[in-house]
Amino acid sequence: MTAAEYGKSERAHWGIENSLHWVLDIAFREDESRIRAGNAAENMNMARHIGVNLLKQEKSCKMGIASKRKKCGYDMAYLYKVLGGLNTGIK
Repeated sequence: MTAAEYGKSERAHWGIENSLHWVLDIAFREDESRIRAGNAAENMNMARHIGVNLLKQEKSCKMGIASKRKKCGYDMAYLYKVLGGLNTGIK
């Protein structure tokens, strides 16, 4: 691998890493979380990631992730639409 190829792959990795962490921090206030007991921090991290993925999949509303998250809080129909993207296998 040449230095140019390595630099390109490293920048691509950090671009993905920074965009995900930025979304988690802005939309879900992850850095302000005080969850520390047992496995709670890991469990909430997984729940936040699922939430980000579901909100990104929902394309009917042209809003940012933080706005979509807030809309889920006051519009139950929209919440059900977002959760409809979750494939649970339950019929």
